[in-house]
Amino acid sequence: MTLLQRNRLFVFGIALSALMFLAVLALSVMIVPSFGEITAGAARRASGILQPLMIRLLDPSPYVPYISMILACTYSLATTILIFYFFEKTQSSEILFFSLFVLSFTAEVMRTAVPLFSVLELPHVYLIMTGRVLYFGRYFGLLSLFAASVYAAGLDIQKQGTVILISFVITMLIAIGIPIDGLSWDTSFTVTTGYSSMFTLAEAGIGFITILSFFIAAYSRGSKEYTFIGIGSLLVYIGRNVLLTADTWPPLPLAIAMLAAGTWLTCTRIHQVYLWL
Repeated sequence: MTLLQRNRLFVFGIALSALMFLAVLALSVMIVPSFGEITAGAARRASGILQPLMIRLLDPSPYVPYISMILACTYSLATTILIFYFFEKTQSSEILFFSLFVLSFTAEVMRTAVPLFSVLELPHVYLIMTGRVLYFGRYFGLLSLFAASVYAAGLDIQKQGTVILISFVITMLIAIGIPIDGLSWDTSFTVTTGYSSMFTLAEAGIGFITILSFFIAAYSRGSKEYTFIGIGSLLVYIGRNVLLTADTWPPLPLAIAMLAAGTWLTCTRIHQVYLWL
């Protein structure tokens, strides 16, 4: 992928993030009044890294998932703009795939389907379709972060578009095959799926290998910068999980702090690695 093509991808990401941000705001008048009913009708509490503690301490708030969606789009928009500004003239495979990971946050807008389903009395297939788009975005984001770490560890495939296409196809197959219950959702407005424990374990495995790959890159390349990138990716991974599964207020500031710190650490260190190349 040429520098021009990659920069066009950045511009597309900025436009998509802005569009999704505006979409959430535009739907607010329609969906906010139904939040209490949606939370009351949830099949279960959301699951996530902090959720076992939150479930014990606090009741879910119907406004938290809504704010979470806005924050996800804001994070995607702001981060993509900064990446474009600082890496416009810097060729880096890692930053390309990290930007795709950031862009995947826009898929969280699909969670508005749950309140829209209630307000507009839409067919259940609507929840299934939007659920597949949501899970596609989440898994594509994880695979993109994984690809960034593999490139850091020494993957030498010049045709980055091929790697993106492979990730796209794999994620599409997962999104199509994952069993989705169009009749139930959790307190984060996420439609429930079958084999949730298996997919949670798979996500954790991908996250672990991703962080490990950055640490391997620090050893194999003899660059301490990749150690900090690995730490940043760990913060981003945890912050993402906390943000997307939050149904109470305390996790939100923690998630944003971890995402901000992890993104800053990852991007600044990648910039330092490629500054002299």
